[in-house]
Amino acid sequence: MPQDNENKNLCRHTQDAQTFPVTQTKGMEYIHGTATKMTVFIDNAQHPLIIDSGAHFSIVARNYLDHNFPNWKKKLFSNKAKNFKSASGNMTSIGTIIKEIIIPHRKDPLEELLNEFREGQLSTTLTSKQKLSLLKILRKNRPAFSIVEEPLQKIRGHDIELYLDVERPYPPMLRRPPYTESLETRKEIEKHINELLEMDVIRKIGHNEIVKITTPVLITWHDGKSRLCGDFRALNNYTKADRYPIPRIPHALDKLEKAKYITKMDCMKGFNQDGVKPNSMKLLRIT
Repeated sequence: MPQDNENKNLCRHTQDAQTFPVTQTKGMEYIHGTATKMTVFIDNAQHPLIIDSGAHFSIVARNYLDHNFPNWKKKLFSNKAKNFKSASGNMTSIGTIIKEIIIPHRKDPLEELLNEFREGQLSTTLTSKQKLSLLKILRKNRPAFSIVEEPLQKIRGHDIELYLDVERPYPPMLRRPPYTESLETRKEIEKHINELLEMDVIRKIGHNEIVKITTPVLITWHDGKSRLCGDFRALNNYTKADRYPIPRIPHALDKLEKAKYITKMDCMKGFNQDGVKPNSMKLLRIT
């Protein structure tokens, strides 16, 4: 039986349909079963629909037909000799209407993919076909992308290892307390810390863990947005440098000479996706 005429659901594949219990507690009968809620095409228009696997007929109300199919009376077949019953009692039949129902089998409609990647922006110069092709590639490589609600991935095979050029006992500069901050800044720090905890980037130090090196954090502002930064200047002074040549920009651009599409991608909290070897994690504790 079709739902109300609010068209809120996107067309989708049948396997994505929502299954929910159907219970009628009033009337002549008591029914308990399941029905499937989806959006289908009727007369080339989308309509929300409830499909009940145990029903023999789909019964709709007159006002539903008036709203969705104004000319329904011209396609009405008489069946006044038939009697129908429902869980709420007898129903008076006014006739039968035959409508072709098309259940979409397109797994990745453009609207659904756009909703899934709603945080991104696509070029307005792309056609719908090009957008769909791009979104399919993005969805195929979904694990490569991170959002706030999901833990960050990390770059594998390139874990960072730090080597100190000073022995214990460490100098006081490596054991620094938190900075004195304003109430507003402290709130921003707590917000960023909680976010990093939720994304599994950092963890809290246990009560029995021995802490030898601590680095304070501070808040910087850019375009009205706050950013959490660790003040690792002291640690850098006591860390052995790992020097390597940086590729020249002209050489990197030369490799793009024959490219048809040039894409710029930005890592979400890129520094937090760098892996750190276990023996170096103790050097990166923040306060």
